[in-house]
Amino acid sequence: MARRYLRPTAFVDTPVGHDGQVARLAGGLCFHAGYELIEVDDDGRRTAVRLVPVAEADALPDEVQPIRARLAAARPPLALGDRTIRFDQPRAMAILNATPDSFSDGGSFGGDAEAAAAAGVAAASAGAAIVDVGGESTRPGADPVWEGDELARVVPVVERLARAGVAVSVDTRKAAVMEAALAAGAGIVNDVSALRYDPRAVALVARAACPVIVMHAGDGRDLHARTLGPDPLLAVYDWLEARIAALEAAGVPRARLMIDPGIGFGKTLAGNLALVNGLALLHGLGCPIVLGASRKRMIGALSNEAPVDHRLGGSLALALKGAEQGVQLLRVHDVRETVQALHVWRGLRDQALTPVPA
Repeated sequence: MARRYLRPTAFVDTPVGHDGQVARLAGGLCFHAGYELIEVDDDGRRTAVRLVPVAEADALPDEVQPIRARLAAARPPLALGDRTIRFDQPRAMAILNATPDSFSDGGSFGGDAEAAAAAGVAAASAGAAIVDVGGESTRPGADPVWEGDELARVVPVVERLARAGVAVSVDTRKAAVMEAALAAGAGIVNDVSALRYDPRAVALVARAACPVIVMHAGDGRDLHARTLGPDPLLAVYDWLEARIAALEAAGVPRARLMIDPGIGFGKTLAGNLALVNGLALLHGLGCPIVLGASRKRMIGALSNEAPVDHRLGGSLALALKGAEQGVQLLRVHDVRETVQALHVWRGLRDQALTPVPA
């Protein structure tokens, strides 16, 4: 039996003057005039792709109407203590690596929790809505980190940031680190293994009732294993859909889930590009989208092997590509520059939403 997917397309700057012809995407500032209806056979091969105007969307097949509703529905805000983070526009999520060996900024703080926390506070002051603290590198070939070492790296930084009023997420695969970081003041768990690495993790986040970011990767332990077939976009969609269903069944509701396509994890350059080009499809899962493409290897591959510290331009290009497709959280190293780019993007959007006087 054919399976169908629905991808928003034909984006326009404004709905003004286009009543009934455009739809709002995920309650944000992006609007589109059409859908790409994709059909695949039992082997996962695309058998048909056609464009359907929004004005004719009521005639779409019944099976995709729930997807259409999820594409349009506003994402509820995150309530993190005294902080509320809304998803009506793209926001920056700062990467703070308390590690000696992360691919971009590992070792920056030399194990100094005060220095790491100060950097997190500076990122929040520069406009980051969330600071994501991690104590284990997930670069290819990185050695596993003992739980005790990861706790020692992460918890003191989280405590200091939380006391400073910063919204914090903890980037970890380990339930003990999740639990300790949440107790220290973190409000979000960001698990690159999608809660598959540690068998205790699902029950922990269900009890904690905290928001969770689940990322696509090849395997819970070998994050860079290549498991995707010839259609990476649909494969990642299917995988995330199945993972959401499994977590819902385990007591973690969809309303507390955010999804990350896992750029650079077990994907080829072509696969990464296909995912970024097709990001809007993932809104059909009904969760906020997190895009982590900052300084990734794909930028170097497209720019004469530019080293990590020379990938700002590519990082901004990918961030804005995500914003144009309604991505809610952009996980980045270069907060100030990304926030500035988003301010310009928002200014352009606000101008387009202002009716031109008759």
